Amino acid sequence: MANHKATKKDVRQAAKRRERNRYQGKTTRNAVRDLRALTTAKDAAESIPTVISQIDKLAKKGVIHKNKAANLKSALTKKVQALAK
Repeated sequence: MANHKATKKDVRQAAKRRERNRYQGKTTRNAVRDLRALTTAKDAAESIPTVISQIDKLAKKGVIHKNKAANLKSALTKKVQALAK
């Protein structure tokens, strides 16, 4: 365990950030799963902006890599466009 006051604070902050990142990551994964499960174009078109926004926020904070975010958004957009046809 850390001995310095600042290091103890850093440990507390890291735990908070890790917990927040886990929650946001899991929430986004669930949203992606739900979007993939949709079968109607209207529902998918309504929910894709929020899912893409969540993915962008994770990439901005460094929770996921920016290329992974781009790949996810691309795949989801393709899926939604395929439903529209």
